[in-house]
Amino acid sequence: MNSPRVQDDGTVRRITLDRPENANALRADDVDALAEAVRGIGPDTRAVVITGSGDRSFCAGMHLDTFREMEPSGGRAFIGRVAAMLDAVRRCPVATVARLNGTCVGIAFELALACDVRVAHPGVRVGLPEVKLGIPSIADAALLPSFLGPALAHELILTGDLYTLDELGPSRLINRLVSPELLDEAVDDLVGRLTAPTREVIAAQKGLFETWRNHGIADSVTASIDVFGDVFADPATRTAINGYRR
Repeated sequence: MNSPRVQDDGTVRRITLDRPENANALRADDVDALAEAVRGIGPDTRAVVITGSGDRSFCAGMHLDTFREMEPSGGRAFIGRVAAMLDAVRRCPVATVARLNGTCVGIAFELALACDVRVAHPGVRVGLPEVKLGIPSIADAALLPSFLGPALAHELILTGDLYTLDELGPSRLINRLVSPELLDEAVDDLVGRLTAPTREVIAAQKGLFETWRNHGIADSVTASIDVFGDVFADPATRTAINGYRR
């Protein structure tokens, strides 16, 4: 079975991690395919929704055989591919939504953190169990302290345990927390809100998010001024201004 499965639904690209017999666990090649699915969006795509197949798991992270079969010298190159995939999601020029339909651990949790927004139901559990394999959490696990604060983020990472959203304070991680049967409705509502602004301004704003994450306030303000000037001069912005109604 090919994973991920990619479907373009109008202006929304839907990416499904599709290996339900293994809780949608990823193989090494899936990492590259996922990156390509995000990078390969067309000019008419306005949002990307990532979810898991079935109703048990969003994704169980990397399949353990990936690590068992890997030579010790292969770790650096592989984790570079993982980081590149997460970077592609974080820098995607359109809004990205993680539809968390079940357990979300390891690289999958980092993937959810890399997305702009997250929709989940109360039964979802999350965690970064890498330390239990003797390997550190990396890449977009670095975002976790900004969501949870250092103390709780360090506990989650250093124990490798799974936590319910209630234990972590769902408002810190999740934009919409709904019952399982309302998951799609909540995703569609959020996608509608995220795609209402122009594609150009969303891309510009997301680029600024990345600047804010990586630079101090002075550089961020300078970059913001430059980006504002460029976007303001775009014809799509003039159309949006003229069409705006309170």
